Amino acid sequence: MIDARLLPLQRVLLQPLARFLADRGVRADMISLTGFVAGLCAFIALCLGQWPAALILILLNRLFDGLDGAVARIAGPTDRGAYLDIAFDMVFYALIPLGFALQAPETHALPAAVLIVSFVGTGSSFLAFSAVAAKRGSKAADFPTKGIYYAGGLAEGFETIAVFVAMCLFPAQFPVIAYGFAALCAVTTLIRWRQGWIAFSGGER
Repeated sequence: MIDARLLPLQRVLLQPLARFLADRGVRADMISLTGFVAGLCAFIALCLGQWPAALILILLNRLFDGLDGAVARIAGPTDRGAYLDIAFDMVFYALIPLGFALQAPETHALPAAVLIVSFVGTGSSFLAFSAVAAKRGSKAADFPTKGIYYAGGLAEGFETIAVFVAMCLFPAQFPVIAYGFAALCAVTTLIRWRQGWIAFSGGER
């Protein structure tokens, strides 16, 4: 919901570190891979109930997720980088609720499953809109530096990470937080379906 407004601030904050890394030959793809490994470690920490470690690793994952794009803008963006960014993010988002489910399946499995299904809704509606928009040559004015078309919504990246942080800080409240955010994701999916229905109703262009 507020990702587009946060992007300019993110670019300013990450630019010095991104320039430092780019000047030393660090490639954006390697940063993406490192961030994904941090996400996998966060999943393991959640399975073991290590909430502070999981929180730190989740935040590291997001730091690397921002850095890879910043480095790519300096060195030159690639299609592979845009692909890896989205592919890794989708798996990372699903791993976090799965980690909670495996840590306490008797109380967390069902809300985790509901949340993951809601992520499928937001992710699939996002990617489907992006694919058709790219075919029609459309551009997302709010996300001019992204490698693919970004369709906004109520539940975007910032809101998702805020929810993950809340889950790590208050793990006993995971079911309530998961169900609440799943509802917000469902609304986002419906909004994107409506956007696609309207935007693509004219057939081929």
